[in-house]
Amino acid sequence: MPRTTGIAIRDTILWVDDTGETDLPVVLCLHSLWLDRTMFDDFVVAAKGKYRVIRPDFRGQGQSAPATEEIVTMEDCAADIEALLDSSRLKGIHVVAQSMGGDVALRVAAKRSDLIASLTMLGSSARGEPPEQLEWVNTWLDSAIGDGGFKGENLEILFAVMFGETTRKAGTRQDMLDRWRDYMEAGTLSLWPAIRGVIERKSVVDLLPSIKQPALIFSGTEDMPRPPAWADEVMAGLPNATLRRLDKIGHSPILEAPEQVIPRIMAFLDSQVLAMAD
Repeated sequence: MPRTTGIAIRDTILWVDDTGETDLPVVLCLHSLWLDRTMFDDFVVAAKGKYRVIRPDFRGQGQSAPATEEIVTMEDCAADIEALLDSSRLKGIHVVAQSMGGDVALRVAAKRSDLIASLTMLGSSARGEPPEQLEWVNTWLDSAIGDGGFKGENLEILFAVMFGETTRKAGTRQDMLDRWRDYMEAGTLSLWPAIRGVIERKSVVDLLPSIKQPALIFSGTEDMPRPPAWADEVMAGLPNATLRRLDKIGHSPILEAPEQVIPRIMAFLDSQVLAMAD
């Protein structure tokens, strides 16, 4: 039975959506920073009747409990997800992850190959933030803190980070853009520990060769924070990966081009389930 509930995991409470089917393959959706689990709403609709979909909000984000530490690292989040999956006694899980979600997914997949059957990564990477980019990000975040959050010009910068220029100017996804603009503008400073964890993340490029699970990588040509070269690096490092380059798409492919991305994800998942059954 579908449920949305808070689950005690380690030292926090994670808010989790679970479609609840016990007879279907499981897909775990891991969201991007500045978004939440509902970014996968369209995917849940497409997966209905074929996959059980579990969507947690990371600690300190969405409806999960606020962070109590100054920084929530990618390792913290990976440990949370590992504990969540262990508590559910699920294995053979297919992960669909956007941006920060991919940072977490790589760490879990490298450590727990018994849990993860496949990876789909969107707008993600394996490297840490380059020093020159980190300097710019810190200046921008300091300005946002002074404004009490993402308002005005700082909100526009955030929007340019999260969505490609073509998507923002085309107007064809305006309802989606308006929804997330309102969400980001309403965000509070309680998100800062999660933000620090993402921008100060460690590189896990060295872990890539150990991740043997099949992987599907989506990379937009207009992805500013995780440019195509970073996706190419993940593709080159993973032993069993396929890369899909998306023209005129930015950092959030599943939101910017769901009509392209979701069918490809579904086809990949179907192929993995079939292979596991053979």
